[in-house]
Amino acid sequence: MTMRYPAWIRSLGSVSAAIAVLAGCAGPAVDDVLRARDGGVLIRPGRPGFVVGTRGERDTIAVVTEVAQHTGYGLVVAPDASGDPASRAAQAYERGVVDAAQGPLRFYVEIDGHDGTPCAGQLAIAPIGVDRELALRLRALAELIRDAHLRVNHEVERLAVVLADAGGDAAAGVRRDGVLGRPERALHIELPRCGRRDWREMYGAILADFVAQAAVLPAGR
Repeated sequence: MTMRYPAWIRSLGSVSAAIAVLAGCAGPAVDDVLRARDGGVLIRPGRPGFVVGTRGERDTIAVVTEVAQHTGYGLVVAPDASGDPASRAAQAYERGVVDAAQGPLRFYVEIDGHDGTPCAGQLAIAPIGVDRELALRLRALAELIRDAHLRVNHEVERLAVVLADAGGDAAAGVRRDGVLGRPERALHIELPRCGRRDWREMYGAILADFVAQAAVLPAGR
């Protein structure tokens, strides 16, 4: 069956052009490593069992792509695949995550954009599949990594790290069904507009370090 790419890919002429524009950078052709799935989902397998992805817009995709490049995790991107987890777009995205995992999904990170006011906002992390103690340690880890990066980058604003409980207000809109219910551990991260747009390189590096270390952070003391 012939794959029909959505309009946002067809308008750019190829999957390579689409991912280059979405990531906001030029580079070698990526058709060899990126695979187009139904629903316009693009995947790039990486470390088996470890996947980072987004259903967000261009700036968020750029951040997620950078995290995948730094960590070696599988990459899944699907613009406009949010909303009802039973929708065809959400189902296509979940199948993409499963394919990128190349087996059991051990650790999944989903990064979304948050466009509230103010532009800087907060870096919100919702850990899934962990107890309260480990969740607090994950927040502390994120703060330590943020501070280490920003120590020599004073022009970048220090975003406050907010921990979102499974039932808390900060986790509103974060679904625990669908793909977020599959792995042993998962993180849902919301990055405000300035973090994705104005300080993308810095917060992409911060999240890459955090994601890599969060995956191996042991429970307990």
